[in-house]
Amino acid sequence: MSILLKKVWETMSTRLLSSSSTCYSDTDDQRKRNLDLMYEESDDLYNKYCYLTSTTGAFDKIPSDIFHQILKFLGPKESAKLTLVCKSWNLLVSDNRLWVFFLQNYNTHDYSTWDSIVFAEKHLRSGYPLLPPHQSPRLSFMSIYGQRSELTGSVIIDGGTGYCKFGWSKYASPSGRSATFLEFGNIESPMYSRLRHFFATIYSRMQVKPSGQPIIVSIPISQSHGTDSGKAARRQLKETIHQVLFDMNVPAVCAINQATLALYAARRTSGIVVNIGFNVTSVVPILRGKVMRDVGVEVVELGASKLTGFLKEKMQQKNMRFGSLYTVRTLKENLCYVAADYEEALSKNKQASFKVAGEGWFTLSNECFQTGEILFQPQLGGVNTIGLHHAIALCMNRCQAAEATVDGGWFKTVVLAGGTACLLGLPERLDKELRSLLTPSLSEGLRVLPPAYGAESAWFGAKTISNMSTFGETWCVTKKQFRRKS
Repeated sequence: MSILLKKVWETMSTRLLSSSSTCYSDTDDQRKRNLDLMYEESDDLYNKYCYLTSTTGAFDKIPSDIFHQILKFLGPKESAKLTLVCKSWNLLVSDNRLWVFFLQNYNTHDYSTWDSIVFAEKHLRSGYPLLPPHQSPRLSFMSIYGQRSELTGSVIIDGGTGYCKFGWSKYASPSGRSATFLEFGNIESPMYSRLRHFFATIYSRMQVKPSGQPIIVSIPISQSHGTDSGKAARRQLKETIHQVLFDMNVPAVCAINQATLALYAARRTSGIVVNIGFNVTSVVPILRGKVMRDVGVEVVELGASKLTGFLKEKMQQKNMRFGSLYTVRTLKENLCYVAADYEEALSKNKQASFKVAGEGWFTLSNECFQTGEILFQPQLGGVNTIGLHHAIALCMNRCQAAEATVDGGWFKTVVLAGGTACLLGLPERLDKELRSLLTPSLSEGLRVLPPAYGAESAWFGAKTISNMSTFGETWCVTKKQFRRKS
């Protein structure tokens, strides 16, 4: 080790001392902000002219900044071993800035982005209920790196409302899809039997044994109302999921609702999640990870299936031939958008074309923006309900009246989720319509965020949690804990 360090020292010192550049040459503003955040939590060990004062022979003369360059060259595993040499080296090797570098450049364990790592470790590591930001513990990124590298990975199943996404937490994206567990198998069968069949099918497709790793399951927002019957239905579904998985010998289970996971994917812990599902749209207020059902979850009887059906009818009225509903969905996803001004868009009569594999070219005109318009004017699609912007405004007014926290603006961040929420122009139109409905004080600071990962936002929110260093300790329930609690 000493011979290697000596050679590296000779190479690096020649290169660095002949240059006037600083140790860090990052130019990306976001990366600098994240680094500055970590620097505040580090001891000031990076004085360029401060020398080591240990008894390690010739290495005592190495400036600390050059020593860190050597450690970067060695990598995380070899650097960690040097903490045993002496106290001075232990301090230098343990510096957060070094391990921030390793997490940014050596993190091949789970393909997590740097921003997701910082968000999860800073805001979610304590588990539920989440701690306020000022109570978050000081982070040791050396420990975080070590804990994350030892995680075996988890199975992630995003229950969905139209279809389910599943895959490994270590993967960059979901590896497969299936029918959602709410519609899987014979819907007249008991819930336990259906769920058992569903999970067994997923494990079979992934070719893994249930007993080998934890699982994180996203639960669709269902039975949203805060009545006793609604609470009982949610409790029954969650308990049945745990019961089935523990009977299959799964070691640990984490079950969280979709809206909360979509919020985490957007790197937020509080806000209003607008989840445009397959059949309905849920407007869910969430404060520090908790769904504020006492405030009220708004449910709009309008979802992706209605938009697809609307476009299908428009195409049939024009005698356009297509092979299946898949073609209609493909055209909706690639040609449809939300107009900033509906009346102005009608006067332009623009056309757009798209080629569907195996079907050929299709050309749409006003249907391109009329399909998305029913989110704001449901009557255009024959639906008797309020528009999406009215539902969100109603939720925001209730949040303000509730005065649930000192931070009066927690509900002014609106996070969109679901595949239909990816329609171009939807965030901008929602922002415009909300500002016209809300008072100036309520609309001040309003932000409408598009889906962080498209239709897979909830899956990536689960990935953010499952790759966290404290996932198994703070977010999972074991069979023993479940039995005791039940």
